[in-house]
Amino acid sequence: MKTRAIVGTGLLAALLAVAFRLFASAHVLSVPPGFEIIEFADRLRGVRTLEFGPDGSLYAAVSRDGRVVRLDPEDANRRETVLDGLNRPYGLAFHEGWLYVAERHRVVRYRGSSYEESEVVVPDLPTGGSHWTREIAFDTEGRLLVAVGSSCNVCEERDPRRAAVIRYSADGAGEEVVGEGLRNVAGLALHPGTGVMWASQNERDMLGDDLPEEEINLLGRDGEHFGWPYCHGDRVPNPEFSDREDFCRTTVPPALGIQAHSAPLGMAFYTGDDFPMEYRGDLFVALHGSWNRSERTGYKLIRVRVEEGRPVSYEDFATGWLWAGRVDGRPVDVVIGPGGELFMSDDEGGRIYMIRWVGDAS
Repeated sequence: MKTRAIVGTGLLAALLAVAFRLFASAHVLSVPPGFEIIEFADRLRGVRTLEFGPDGSLYAAVSRDGRVVRLDPEDANRRETVLDGLNRPYGLAFHEGWLYVAERHRVVRYRGSSYEESEVVVPDLPTGGSHWTREIAFDTEGRLLVAVGSSCNVCEERDPRRAAVIRYSADGAGEEVVGEGLRNVAGLALHPGTGVMWASQNERDMLGDDLPEEEINLLGRDGEHFGWPYCHGDRVPNPEFSDREDFCRTTVPPALGIQAHSAPLGMAFYTGDDFPMEYRGDLFVALHGSWNRSERTGYKLIRVRVEEGRPVSYEDFATGWLWAGRVDGRPVDVVIGPGGELFMSDDEGGRIYMIRWVGDAS
């Protein structure tokens, strides 16, 4: 009888395993009617930010391997490593013939047919702590913006460049704080109409499942303070700084709140011609997904509706990387392709997806 019980248990386990594989094979990603999402590239474990270059190629920062990879947008199998040996590369930007790459500790720019010529632009970014990503972007005046996250969950930083967005000239000269009190900005996007820089911010942890909300912030006047570590949300004091209520009243509240612990990272305004007209000017944001929450959230791509240059609401756009309690991918960055398609990276699965409009499904 004992032998039969063991065999029966083994058979049941095998059947369950087969059933799970069948269930997994039936799992699909979801996008709105009329859209199609396909796997554009794979075998890029740790892929982070994406940027299209002036040559029409798609460039990807593969942080885990310390590389920048160039892919043919027509055939992802045609790819090559153009830079390697880097220290956790994250932000990518093209400006006046240079490819700018933000590593954990510095920003370097490259040019030449094989990017053989290089210059260190910003040599000494602060390091340490869990927030190692360094996002970069250029403003309407051609100045370089660099986002540096905090060294902690909640603390008063000694280095004013932490939990801030800093501005330099394109060659790295000068250093000005554009916005402070921004715990961890991992996405920057320039609004195509107003010229205002938008920033996605990962807010603090350890206040429960639903507090505080993640944020989309608009970097307006230089030197504005957005609250962290003293307050969160609409100028609500953090419990660690309950005596800073007066200061919190002077800070800038978020332009839009997003579900707590969703971890918004890369984002892009839709400026292409492929999607229907109602998508023009809206913002797409990659939600990397939660860790400090009893029930997982995020792991998707959202559409932020924009009216008169400001975010007004958001909704799911591409989902399916979180299903049945299992994480199958973690969206990181999004970029608009030359043909108006949308490309999105997934560092967990090592994939890049392409989303395009194929017509009204009805």
